[in-house]
Amino acid sequence: MTQRVHLPPSWGGKRTGCEGEDNDKRGTARMWRSVTPMVALVGVAMAATACGGSTKTVTATVTVTATVTETATAPASGPVVSAAPASAGSSEVASLPPVIDPCALLTQAEASTLAGVKLNAAVSAGAGGDKTLCQYTSDPSGPTAQVEIIVGDGAKKELDIDRDTLGHTFTSVPGIGDEADQEDGNIFIRKGDNWADINLVKLNDPAQNVQPMQTAAKIVASRLP
Repeated sequence: MTQRVHLPPSWGGKRTGCEGEDNDKRGTARMWRSVTPMVALVGVAMAATACGGSTKTVTATVTVTATVTETATAPASGPVVSAAPASAGSSEVASLPPVIDPCALLTQAEASTLAGVKLNAAVSAGAGGDKTLCQYTSDPSGPTAQVEIIVGDGAKKELDIDRDTLGHTFTSVPGIGDEADQEDGNIFIRKGDNWADINLVKLNDPAQNVQPMQTAAKIVASRLP
């Protein structure tokens, strides 16, 4: 950028002696202070009177070249928004197996019918506060009989041991849940992913218990979620 500056009237006209020279110097100083911030070239042409009696007219022409540097400022970036991770709580709860009360699958009266004798009230047990075993026992003074209902992984594990490890003979029973496998003293029922086992202890011929156990198994299957 080039700017031409005309000096104020105090720079022209008649000046006498050293006073004119001093005024010229003060005017030059004021001029320099008024031209900011960057001066590339200042040319001053003047005729000054010597410290003496003669007078002359002083004319000054100032040419100013300034360079302006503009620094581009990037706009402030907005806050980075990260997508919140999906809460896993709901999916974890949904994946948990349903809580099954084994004593609700077969009542005391139904267990007594299966055993053929009156059985005592149910006693439940399980690890970690979960009920996985329901047991009905006979009166010690009467005939020996016991009915147990086992639910969950314990029922499936018992089936695997009896069938695969011990090699017990099993019969597949259609029409009970999604799967029913029967051996002497036990019938295993699967409905969806839920397993249950009915165990009968009775001092009689196991063949006599096949139908009563299948009847009880149908009741249990109807109550499994």
